[in-house]
Amino acid sequence: MTLGIYIQVPFCQTKCTYCNFHTGVVSRDRYDAYVTAVCREIRDGAADQVVDTVYFGGGTPSLLEPAALSGILEALRSTFQIVANPEITLEADPETITAEKAAAWSSSGINRISLGAQSFNDIELRAAGRMHRRADIHRAVECLRGTGFDNISMDLIAGLAHQTRSSWDQSMDELLGDVQGDTPMRLQPEHISIYMLEVDEGSRLGREALAGGSRYSANATPPDDAMVEFYEAACKRLSDAGYAHYEISNWALAGFESRHNLKYWRREPYLGFGAGAHSFDGRSRWANAHDAARYAACIEQGISPREQMEMVTPEQALDEEFFLGMRQLEGIDFARIESAYAGDGLGKKLTSLRLRIDELRRQGLVEVDGTRVKLAPNRLTVSNEVFVALLD
Repeated sequence: MTLGIYIQVPFCQTKCTYCNFHTGVVSRDRYDAYVTAVCREIRDGAADQVVDTVYFGGGTPSLLEPAALSGILEALRSTFQIVANPEITLEADPETITAEKAAAWSSSGINRISLGAQSFNDIELRAAGRMHRRADIHRAVECLRGTGFDNISMDLIAGLAHQTRSSWDQSMDELLGDVQGDTPMRLQPEHISIYMLEVDEGSRLGREALAGGSRYSANATPPDDAMVEFYEAACKRLSDAGYAHYEISNWALAGFESRHNLKYWRREPYLGFGAGAHSFDGRSRWANAHDAARYAACIEQGISPREQMEMVTPEQALDEEFFLGMRQLEGIDFARIESAYAGDGLGKKLTSLRLRIDELRRQGLVEVDGTRVKLAPNRLTVSNEVFVALLD
């Protein structure tokens, strides 16, 4: 089975108010040492494995100089067997994109851009701590299209501070090209991700909202039922526009599903390089040190940067089959799962799961078609509750 490769770039120009990732704002002087460490970790890795997807995530990988990104790709090519026509994705913020950068990315082999738009409303973007504005999104896409990129993914977030149904519809209009006037070009990306805002202790906005405060416009976030309304409206708009809904938060035109992210949901093997990067080989999972400086120091000293490693038990693997597999709109093949895990002493759990599936079907939360089980299309917004009911 072919591998996916994930490269973590934990640097940002600013920390978004809603961000709960292990990223930070550091001096650009630290970028080169970090890239050197990543290249060394790659070259010290398992050689000759076949790779068909590479994903630069973060953080904001587009902050790195194109030569640094190219150097990382060269390290991968010298260590792994990269298939013909791999999917190579770069996450990029709109304000970091120039025509020169786009041309260099394309020349290095990057062929898919994941653009963090988040919103087309400047008030919402400002409150979220984003550095770009609506006009930057259009300019960035124009640069990318002009360079020949024909596989662009764009993100929107439902639930940003100051967001209303009207502003959400405006963002959807611009995303899909259903606007007139001063818009320089029709965007219509090949892939679209819609995320609902997470409010938790991991972000400044989340902590403020949970405390009942008003900093970061925490008191201006729409209520949960409004977020659900925005998401459900997006589902209909995207379906009408010809996008296939293939995962809870992801839509694509035919043939443009994220090949890399599908590996996560299908429990296929992947290797992560960089600070905080995670890996999975089918039997165990591990992660690198989150702190970028500590990670680079470990690599320089010839010390493994791994901080966490655990074997995945059969029971854990079975749980993952459900909560990862059922994120996909096609669902899971329960007969295949029963066959794969019946010999692991999990007969009682499989029987319990079958009974729980029957109960959730009666409640209208899941659908069963032969051996295939999937979330009911009109109940995607309560997917977490379904997973808890199945696996608790």
